Amino acid sequence: MLLMTDINLFESVKRHVCSCAIDLKLASNIEAILKMPMQEVHISIPVRMDDGKVRGFQGFRIQYNHACGPTKGGIRFHPEVTVEDVRALAALMTWKCALYHLPLGGAKGAIICNPKELSDGELERLSRSYIKKIAHFIGPDQDIPAPDVGSNVRIMSWMMDEYVNVVGKSSFDVITGKPLSIGGSEGRNDATARGGWFVVREAARDLGINLKDATVAIQGFGNVGKNAALLAGPMCGCRVIAISDSKGGVLNQNGLDLVKLEDHKNRTGSVLNSDLGTEITNKQLLELDVDILIPAALENAITMVNADAIRARLIAEFGNGPVTAEADDYLYAKGVPLIPDFLCNAGGVVVSYFEIVQNRNLDHWEKDMVLSRLMMTMTDTYRKVADMATKNKISLRRAAYSIAVEQVVEAMKDRGWV
Repeated sequence: MLLMTDINLFESVKRHVCSCAIDLKLASNIEAILKMPMQEVHISIPVRMDDGKVRGFQGFRIQYNHACGPTKGGIRFHPEVTVEDVRALAALMTWKCALYHLPLGGAKGAIICNPKELSDGELERLSRSYIKKIAHFIGPDQDIPAPDVGSNVRIMSWMMDEYVNVVGKSSFDVITGKPLSIGGSEGRNDATARGGWFVVREAARDLGINLKDATVAIQGFGNVGKNAALLAGPMCGCRVIAISDSKGGVLNQNGLDLVKLEDHKNRTGSVLNSDLGTEITNKQLLELDVDILIPAALENAITMVNADAIRARLIAEFGNGPVTAEADDYLYAKGVPLIPDFLCNAGGVVVSYFEIVQNRNLDHWEKDMVLSRLMMTMTDTYRKVADMATKNKISLRRAAYSIAVEQVVEAMKDRGWV
């Protein structure tokens, strides 16, 4: 099992906001606004199952802050997701978009369900019913959903189509992460992982880490973790020696055969029993002596319970909220470099923004153009954050929050909200 705790991610996010509010000398009323969502939609979704019975699902859509533009954020399908999780992820999307100066605010959605237990027909009916319920709260100029944990490009297709049916007009830019045939963008599938490696390359240069044959351990083998592993060698020359999923992990000091591991995972549903290395637990993976540790699974993987055991030379948060606020402070004091989530994993929303631009202009960019713009956007933003962190002798996370929060506050002031 993944090392999880009952630590509230939203409280951790608010704590970081409080820290940068002190740095920015924000008035208490402004700080209070930044720590609450602007709109929440809670819905009940009745769905007829394949056996003919109707089952009720609970869903959410939370629009955290739209000062900088229409809100943007994924829709998570997970059996244990809570409204507090969604609030936290919506807040992170707000700071992520602001940090990268995208003309977007932050939002997040979720359905409490286990998509692995649903048939294709049930999944489609659930997806369409969810969009039908929230259709009047979203739109290209209001709120733009995208895929997240448990959802995918096919689900986005159904959702976009259902929105078009409800509003009665073509509106492909209502949702991103779509197939290329209906307005999707080149490079979107691995954008989060690719963007993360662009940032890691810059950070490694600052830290004097030679990425050629550097060892990498990745917690999580979903879309982000898998692509992070597959891109590690081609982009940076790194050697991935350990990977895990929710059931456990596998370690091979000589480097894992990623093609065979991916095939095994697709066939069996897990990286276990692959015969490609020694089986390890998620706890053991996090504590490996590696150059780069990539937590790419769910939240709260590194807490004060295991922070002292972390031996990686660099931690790159490809997932959202894998390190708690207390553990983050501890690791910074210990001198362990850490690239925060909303700086490291923004590649997905950056390319989603490119997708919106292409849709609105009835345009299609070639992959080289998308990747070139992605690299420039990620590296320029990292450089800005790193320079502030060095100048003020603060962590990358604190610097990133200060830049992002200041951007949102400026927009709120210019709009006359505060």
